Amino acid sequence: MALIAQPFDSLERYVAFFDQQPLPVLKHTVRELQAMREQEDDINGRTVAALVLGDPLMTLKVLIHIEAHRRARQNHDITTIERAVMMMGISPFLREFSAVPTIEDQLGDYPKALVGVLRVISRARRASRYARDWAVLRHDLDVDEITVAALLSEATEILCWVFAPTLTQNVYAMQHAEPGLRSSTAQRMIFNFSAKELQLALVRHWRLPDLLVSMMDEKHIDNARVRTVQLAASLSRHTAQGWSNPAIPDDLSAIESLLHIGREHLLNRVSAPHEAIEPLLAAGGRAEGALPPG
Repeated sequence: MALIAQPFDSLERYVAFFDQQPLPVLKHTVRELQAMREQEDDINGRTVAALVLGDPLMTLKVLIHIEAHRRARQNHDITTIERAVMMMGISPFLREFSAVPTIEDQLGDYPKALVGVLRVISRARRASRYARDWAVLRHDLDVDEITVAALLSEATEILCWVFAPTLTQNVYAMQHAEPGLRSSTAQRMIFNFSAKELQLALVRHWRLPDLLVSMMDEKHIDNARVRTVQLAASLSRHTAQGWSNPAIPDDLSAIESLLHIGREHLLNRVSAPHEAIEPLLAAGGRAEGALPPG
């Protein structure tokens, strides 16, 4: 697999590059899928889907595959992994995805980048857990789709760690040197584009279902489902380095408004550490400061 050593000057060049690369996944995912092939008769679609949903790039890989092999008579989008598994069939699914490249092999010569990408994957998993819990609390009819959209919220940053490790380390070094610098600003300075701009270009190119794409697009922030995904990603990102991040009170205020619950209840739902609860209860926050306007 190739690496990006210098930034491209257009979104089209980034899209063309990523479109030509086989997406690697976690080595753990490959091992588990291979083990499932040995006991196919005892495996169901839900078990396979649960494994896939622990790996953002495997989730993305499956959705791209499903869309690329879309049947002419298929008149509805496949927006969840369990539906994708059942549509393909368990045996064909395991054959297709149990021998794919791994992130660990791709970053064998970049140990710091491997640590970085594993942290972002952990962040994406946490965002998907938050979003799923909040969707259930809101009695949303499409909980699984919201879970997938939140898991993919960090997909482009994961891709950048995997395929442009040096450039991505430069983004983090810039933010470390200037703590108040926004991620999108640092990304544009290094890559010429932000991760969100690149993400929307990629998911549209790969023709992911409109339902999922819309939940990744801040232009639809007035939609409660979009706010669920965006706020889950935001809180996960801001708490990644601890619960003292000054942006967290704004996140909490926006989430309280979305879910119509009090802060103490919310802090318990997101498993905030005991020592952070009292300061956050007293911290206030502005809901309008958490996300861009619709």
